[in-house]
Amino acid sequence: MYPVPVAGVRELLVTSGSTMAAVEVARQMSEGARNLSLSGHVGFDSMPDQLVNKSVCQGFCFNILCVGETGLGKSTLMDTLFNTRFEGDPAAHNQPGVHIKSNNYELQESNVRLKLSIVNSVGFGDQINKEESYKSIVEFIDAQFEAYLQEELKIKRTLHNYHDSRIHVCLYFIAPTGHSLKSLDLVTMKKLDSKVNIVPIIAKADSISKNELQKFKIKIMSELVSNGVQIYQFPTDDETVAEINGTMNAHLPFAVVGSTEEIKIGNKMMKARQYPWGTVQVENENHCDFVKLREMLIRVNMEDLREQTHARHYELYRRCKLEEMGFKDTDPDNKPFSLQETYEAKRNEFLGELQKKEEEMRQMFVMRVKEKESELKEAEKELHDKFDRLKKLHQDEKKKLEDKKKSLDDEINAFKQRKTAAELLQSQAQQSGSQQTLKRDKERKNNPWLCTE
Repeated sequence: MYPVPVAGVRELLVTSGSTMAAVEVARQMSEGARNLSLSGHVGFDSMPDQLVNKSVCQGFCFNILCVGETGLGKSTLMDTLFNTRFEGDPAAHNQPGVHIKSNNYELQESNVRLKLSIVNSVGFGDQINKEESYKSIVEFIDAQFEAYLQEELKIKRTLHNYHDSRIHVCLYFIAPTGHSLKSLDLVTMKKLDSKVNIVPIIAKADSISKNELQKFKIKIMSELVSNGVQIYQFPTDDETVAEINGTMNAHLPFAVVGSTEEIKIGNKMMKARQYPWGTVQVENENHCDFVKLREMLIRVNMEDLREQTHARHYELYRRCKLEEMGFKDTDPDNKPFSLQETYEAKRNEFLGELQKKEEEMRQMFVMRVKEKESELKEAEKELHDKFDRLKKLHQDEKKKLEDKKKSLDDEINAFKQRKTAAELLQSQAQQSGSQQTLKRDKERKNNPWLCTE
């Protein structure tokens, strides 16, 4: 369950409320509307001109995503498609994965300004393990949808000044192998078909013969249909372009050749590629489908690509996001659902879950505090026991030292006593010896015969 942003929901409530009111008014008006004839010119027939003038003043934006393996001529085709040279630093292809590189340009033709974004998938197909090559592309497309959705959900929106970065068309470049689509191509297009308008292109079509090219086109379309890949079909509901779009749908995928070099052919300078065996003219429909691609992509269906991006792919993303948040159009009884009631219900549910989690966290905190207190008490008890053991050991050692000191003192005293006694005996012996010597000397003096002997 996701927390619902309050500001976004308020905006949704206002938008939804006004839309429901407008639909109800329109329904009532259509039920009781009468056709009237005008007796004079009023002027609301200028509305198309007003819209054109407003759109021209605001300018237009168009975002192209180029997906394909390295070396298929994506940058060259973009330069050829818009008759200019898009300056940019060459991308390094030594990355461990696929990364997205986006460049923005401002173009002007006559009095019409176009903000063009060319997004390139650098490193696509360069890795040994190609299983997740599509992920960074899908994440980039979803990120642009999310940015637009966040702008829509703001209370103070500035959508008229907002730079729409949503991808309007994906030109998927297919290598001219002549056999069949690679598994990487099928997986990537299958992941992208619900998020962007895919126009498949056979790149460098001058490297394959016409017979093989036609068979290759049929093989590609057959594989796309069998694998359930939905590519962009040029619309046929508008009578003005129904015929040309219906014809061009049969030419998909377009086999194109890109070149920025101009070669003089006859009396004209034409974009072409010069080979030893001849010249391939880029704008010659007998040589490649470049003109068909430019006509369908820019001159006829650019606005439909923008509309399909908003009405189909972005709406699908927006619906999924709102359903993840718990918003629905109808309740289980198929009755209209109030966004305010949904918001209040989800808010109360979220608050309830928040309180439940808060209570769980509080209980967990109390339990952990008790566990910690128990651990601290055990540690304190162990410290006390250790202290008592050390204290007792200290006392025992101290007693042993005192006993040893006492015995040593006793030994010292006994030694001193023995020493004193020995010294006394020695002095007594010396005295007795000196007395005997004096006695003999005296006897000698008294008895001279003792000396003679």
